[in-house]
Amino acid sequence: MKVSILGAGAGGAAAVAELTLAGHEVTLWNRSADTLAPFIAGGGVAYEGVLGEGLAVARLITADVKAAIASADVAVVVLPTFSHAPVARSLAEAGWPADRPVVLNPGHTGGALEFAHAYRGVRADVPPIAEFSTLTYVARKYRPDRVTVTGRARQVRAAALAAGRAALDAACALFPGASPVADVLAAGLANANLVLHPPGAVLGAAWVEATGGNFTFYVEAMTPGVARTMRQLDDERLAVAAAFGHRLPNLIEEMKLIGTVESSVTDTQDFAAAITGGKANKRIKGPDSLQHRYYREDFGHGLLPFIELADIASVATPVARSLFTLAQALVGIDYRSGGRTAESMGIAGMTRTELIHFVRLQ
Repeated sequence: MKVSILGAGAGGAAAVAELTLAGHEVTLWNRSADTLAPFIAGGGVAYEGVLGEGLAVARLITADVKAAIASADVAVVVLPTFSHAPVARSLAEAGWPADRPVVLNPGHTGGALEFAHAYRGVRADVPPIAEFSTLTYVARKYRPDRVTVTGRARQVRAAALAAGRAALDAACALFPGASPVADVLAAGLANANLVLHPPGAVLGAAWVEATGGNFTFYVEAMTPGVARTMRQLDDERLAVAAAFGHRLPNLIEEMKLIGTVESSVTDTQDFAAAITGGKANKRIKGPDSLQHRYYREDFGHGLLPFIELADIASVATPVARSLFTLAQALVGIDYRSGGRTAESMGIAGMTRTELIHFVRLQ
């Protein structure tokens, strides 16, 4: 398959490695030519970790989106979720064919809805769109020319908007861990990061600023108080999912399926023990500042769309709202400005029943 990878961060680099190893013809695009320069200089994407070690050679590495998507069978967007709307508009302007699928790896919460709405703002012929609940890798770029992949998801939730069956088929063909669920609400509410990151990001903010991230986020910062807050936030997530007709596993059960909590864990109510014992995440450092993606992404594009969905479902979410309010005060920005709101997802004013019909029948 000819695959255009959009995004050259750790996730995009890992996708280049995996899909090239699987025999696909890959093109890599990034808006910043500076980000691509080390890969071009090295002749490809160097990788190490659970995918093995080597050099993945892409057919083309370019900052020209039209060149990147030319003749591609599928576009895989591997970017922070705050980039989804701009990339949707870029693809629409570049003439992405209406019959070619787009896969958001990940979509997190509300990704396919926002992507489709932004695309529709440029062109009416929206392509098939599928999304994953979380990124298919635990990966970091410790060097600009190399990606270190410490984990590869065993399973991620996958769903498409109603007209996007071709995208879901492509997603499952490219990424064997994709597990289809009923709709994008189920996939979006299975987003582990909206529960996993905000409590530690808010409650550990002083540590972030004092040490510049010199601590392990999933071990040293996973204190009993953080874990209790996380568990209550997770209860809110499950309640919202239930209101939309979805019975989802709790955070620890979901992380066991992904592979970031060990399969041997039996007590899925002990959040601290399960998360600190996960091998894939144990060495990952904390955010180096309040501009880190745990603050930039997981509030405006994680908790915010979750709260918007909760409002539509008429489910109270006091912990989510408190963390969201505190994060805005900490970082000093209004996450609703440029965040993933009901308006940006194209679902403002809908009732719960209308939203369920919208994601399944549009």
